[in-house]
Amino acid sequence: MSQTIYGDGAIRRTSLYGSSIENTYAGVQSFMRRNYTRDLTGVDVVVSGIPLDLATTFRSGARQGPAAVRAASVQLAELKPFPWGFDPFEDLAVIDYGDCWFDAHNPLTIKPAIIEHARTILASGAKMLTFGGDHFVTYPLLIAHAEKYGKPLALLHFDAHCDTWADDEPDSLNHGTMFYKAVKDGLIDPARSAQVGIRTFNDDFMGIDIVDAPWVHNNGVEATLSRIKQRIGDAPVYVTFDIDCLDPAFAPGTGTPVPGGLTTAQALQIIRNLGDLNIVGMDVVEVAPSFDQSEITAIAAAHIACDMLCLMRNRKLAGKL
Repeated sequence: MSQTIYGDGAIRRTSLYGSSIENTYAGVQSFMRRNYTRDLTGVDVVVSGIPLDLATTFRSGARQGPAAVRAASVQLAELKPFPWGFDPFEDLAVIDYGDCWFDAHNPLTIKPAIIEHARTILASGAKMLTFGGDHFVTYPLLIAHAEKYGKPLALLHFDAHCDTWADDEPDSLNHGTMFYKAVKDGLIDPARSAQVGIRTFNDDFMGIDIVDAPWVHNNGVEATLSRIKQRIGDAPVYVTFDIDCLDPAFAPGTGTPVPGGLTTAQALQIIRNLGDLNIVGMDVVEVAPSFDQSEITAIAAAHIACDMLCLMRNRKLAGKL
């Protein structure tokens, strides 16, 4: 049963469903005003943050990403999301679980802390939508998701960087080597995985299909979607969106920007048409608000995350969540 609350629904709403009437500029800033709670009973999707940027190779600041994405989501919570035309929270039970806690001064404990954070949520049967933090966070998230859903998973990865540079040190924190490790660990199947928007070079892409940014620009969104779906098929797939997949004109607030990327319009059109995929987990990472302009990067990330939730709402109504 839905419930409408006037003001601060994130801490006053007793139902998992329904939306709040809020002053956009005020109130508790959970993601899209969802309940702030750690009660996982009956929850379909858990939003949480992992404020880590110790694995960055250039500019730090992504530790502030989860807060920035939540703050940017307040306007999204005012109206029915475009172009969907429905309130996803009438049908989808979503909570904001807050942030994963880890000891930033004891780096070797960070990966286990993230894994345990994800295990706790996944054990409830809920799906995860996670905000980084730098992209390293996807590696421990994949470990937990592969435990839950069976390995190897398919990977759909939006990024400027392939993040498959060699790294055989098990305890390293590096946001450019996670998917090298994930392939080596058997967490993801390269033959069922695609990386979209890539515009950096690697001598070995490890068998993953590289749908680079020039290919997307030259062939268009529909061809990109066809290539993604043909590659992944019906495999359980983890979707990770590094915001630097977008061109710096659309996402300057990130640690390792690369020119020539996707437009926000291209990215949103792709995300909105992924409903056929068997998505088991999602994240949006690498928002670094200290480098942002007028919050355009955080706003783009919030819209991408909202569209991911709308996909989950439709899958729930179709009995496929």
